[in-house]
Amino acid sequence: MYYTKKSKEMELRPLISSVIFLFVLIISSSIVINTHIVYGQTNQTDKADLLNIQDIPAKKVHVGDIDVAYKIFGKGNPILLISGSGNVMDVWPSHFLKELALNHTVIVFDNRGVGNTTTGNKPFSIQQFANDTVGLLDALDIQKTDVLGFSMASFVAQQLTLTHPERVSRLVLYGASCGGHEGIPQTQEVTMTISDLVNNRSQNADASLSVTFPPEWIRKNPNYLETFQKTTEIILSTTLVKQFNAVEDWLSRNWTGVCDQLQHISIPTLIITGAEDVSVPAANSLILVQKIPGAWLVQIKGAGHGLMFQYPEKFSEIVITFLSTTSN
Repeated sequence: MYYTKKSKEMELRPLISSVIFLFVLIISSSIVINTHIVYGQTNQTDKADLLNIQDIPAKKVHVGDIDVAYKIFGKGNPILLISGSGNVMDVWPSHFLKELALNHTVIVFDNRGVGNTTTGNKPFSIQQFANDTVGLLDALDIQKTDVLGFSMASFVAQQLTLTHPERVSRLVLYGASCGGHEGIPQTQEVTMTISDLVNNRSQNADASLSVTFPPEWIRKNPNYLETFQKTTEIILSTTLVKQFNAVEDWLSRNWTGVCDQLQHISIPTLIITGAEDVSVPAANSLILVQKIPGAWLVQIKGAGHGLMFQYPEKFSEIVITFLSTTSN
């Protein structure tokens, strides 16, 4: 594990600049016509140590042009978890949710067009997702919250914090990039792999897993797929395509991203990534920590984009340590 509290104290080390963004766990048997069923993880821990998110009833609230499905549980100061592309709200690791809920009111929700949240009529974009998120906070009468964004949602979390800084107490960016011409771009190979999966041109299970977990970890954990279970929610392929396009716009070299605005983030920020992430290149975390004043950086050796599923206990410990030792 690599860790630094302030970017000025950072000791650079070689990173694997492998690349992409989309976290979609798809195995060939899970693909239905124009529908992707997403898998969550049960973890190989004692059942008593888990929180089964599927047992928590979902609620709905109207936000702008959509009805947003969400779940809220736990006690304490609020923390909002924003899901990445291809993710429904039920796939957050059970151990992580349980630990968070001990001292936080946890809010999870389905993004626009995902699971039980309606699609609406507004175009998909990172800014629109940020607007939806603020609308949800308004509807729930939450004036200020900690925010954790994963993958695509890390883009949303950055946009949310910059557009509505008064609404965010502390920020956790996991698997993140600030996009645009300063971000580390995707390799063409990875982009094509994801594009083929999203557009149903491929049902190659190995390809989908290769952009989520490092090959060495897969080899050492040959039975890890047995720890994944189906959720009751689905994601339409049409939604995945729209999310993919929104993310590609954000990451495009011709797009501005928010790299040149990050110096305006003044709240405590944790940047966490897998050192072998081939989804959002780990090198992007160095850009973020250099630009956000006083940001913390944690890189996990041997972890990929699916870091929180590979090492849920370690991921939980890092996030909770950050939240417990910084002021909101």
